Amino acid sequence: MFRLDGKIALVTGASQGIGEAIAKQLAAQGATVVCAARTLRKLQEVADAITSEGGKADVVVADLSDGASVRAAVATTIERHGAIHILVNNAGITRDKLLIQMKEDDWDAVIDTNLKGAWTAIQAVTKPMMKQRYGRIINIASVVGQMGNPGQANYVAAKAGLIGLTKSVARELASRNVTANSVTPGYIETAMTAGLPEDVKAEFTKQIPLGRMGTAGEIASAVVFLASDEAGYITGQVLSVNGGMLMP
Repeated sequence: MFRLDGKIALVTGASQGIGEAIAKQLAAQGATVVCAARTLRKLQEVADAITSEGGKADVVVADLSDGASVRAAVATTIERHGAIHILVNNAGITRDKLLIQMKEDDWDAVIDTNLKGAWTAIQAVTKPMMKQRYGRIINIASVVGQMGNPGQANYVAAKAGLIGLTKSVARELASRNVTANSVTPGYIETAMTAGLPEDVKAEFTKQIPLGRMGTAGEIASAVVFLASDEAGYITGQVLSVNGGMLMP
C-alpha cells in the first residue's frame, strides 16, 4: 500500500527536519524525490542519504521568497525528470514577536516565504498537472494556523492562509484529477525543540492528550498517504497530526 513507484515529487524545505523526513519517506515508497531548499550542501546530504538506501533523489536550490527561483525549480524538475506528480510545500520560516513589537519586514518575510512561496509553487505546477490529469499537492500548515498563538501573528496568518489556499486549489483542480490537501502538525520533535528546557517541554506536553510531542516521521507518514493513489478521493481536507492537542 501507498507505493509511489514512477512518481516524481518536489519537496520544498527538504534540507532538514520535517522536510527531510518527508523526502526520505517518499523515496522509500518508490518516488523520485527532488529536494529543494536554499542550502545546496544540506540538500546534497539528504539526497546522498536517500540514494545510499537505494532510493532516487535529486536536488535543486530554491528560495521560496523569490518567485523566479521557485518557478525555476519547478521548470528544472520537469526538464530533468519529465513531470511533477507530487508537490509538497513544506518550506517555512519564523520571525516571532508580539504584535506590538513586530516590524513590517518580519511580517513580509514570513508571508512571502510561507504563503506566497507556496502559492507560487502551486501555480507553477498547475498547468503540467492539469495536462497530465494527475497531481497531488500537499501543504504543510500548522496547528497554530487553526487555533492562533501569541507572538506568531505572521506565522499563524500564513499557515491559516495556506489552509484556505488548499481548499480553493482543491476546488479549482478537482476536475483534472489533481488533489490538494494540507497537513497540520502539532508540537513536533525537531532540532529546534530539542534545545528547549525540560520544563518548557513539559508545559507543551500538558496540552497534548497523547502526552508527548510528535515526530517528523509521523508527519511524513501522513504526507505519504495523501500522495498515494489510495488517497485519490480525498481533496480539500485538513489532516491534523497533533496528538489530540486540537480537535476541530
